Amino acid sequence: MKGLISIGLVLLLSGCAYSLDIPDTDASPKLMPRGATYTDLVSLPKPAGKILVSVYDFRDQTGQYKPQPNSNFSTAVPQGGTSLLTTSLLDSQWFVPLEREGLQNLLTERKIIRAAQKKDKVISNHGADLSSLNSANVVIEGGIVAYDSNIRTGGLGAKYLGIGASGQYRTDQVTVNLRAVDVRSGQVLLSITTSKTISSHEMGLGAFRFIDYKELLEVEMGYSNNEPVNIAVMSAIDAAVIHLIVKGMERGMWSASDPQAMSNPIIARYSQAETEIL
Repeated sequence: MKGLISIGLVLLLSGCAYSLDIPDTDASPKLMPRGATYTDLVSLPKPAGKILVSVYDFRDQTGQYKPQPNSNFSTAVPQGGTSLLTTSLLDSQWFVPLEREGLQNLLTERKIIRAAQKKDKVISNHGADLSSLNSANVVIEGGIVAYDSNIRTGGLGAKYLGIGASGQYRTDQVTVNLRAVDVRSGQVLLSITTSKTISSHEMGLGAFRFIDYKELLEVEMGYSNNEPVNIAVMSAIDAAVIHLIVKGMERGMWSASDPQAMSNPIIARYSQAETEIL
């Protein structure tokens, strides 16, 4: 009888390990996954003309760090906000982002080219003429302004004769802000704030029983799923960029090449979005 129990236990654990679908450690790299908002971003109507914008900084302004025991110094949100925002602006096909975060490196490289040109040397990959840098019409400001942990938590569990199951969930929230600033006047043309929830859940199953005198059987199985923070931040940025485009169209700041663009389902859906009052 004990042998059958042992064999059954081994088969059970083997089946559980197979069903958990443990990821392969040498899986090949791939492009970063994106949220559902990305589909709306790349499906927007084409603009009448692309807008030159500059992004100097898009910082983490939350001041939040990961809870212990993970790290006292690791932040709760990624620090590459400028890179994420630049990617979103490019993917929308409405903006032409100009390099400003690494502007000093760009200027240094241009100085090297001009120094060679002063010595009457023609650089093969640049020629004899070096054009001036483009200037932006709009500066995009803002940042990741809030990260709230455990805004909603819960769980459920039950046990009977040492056999039970339990589950729990947690919801966090990240908030980003985008501001479009007119370069000529310094006026803040638009300010958009969007939020994205970050969901985590865990489920577990266990058995704890005495099968004989001083012989204890204990079986545990669990599963957890945590939504990546960088994907949630990227989705919030994508939504903010879409709202920025739609609000600008409504106020006549820029327009689409299609005169009927405001009736586009994506544009109509975002233009009807309202701020939720808690």
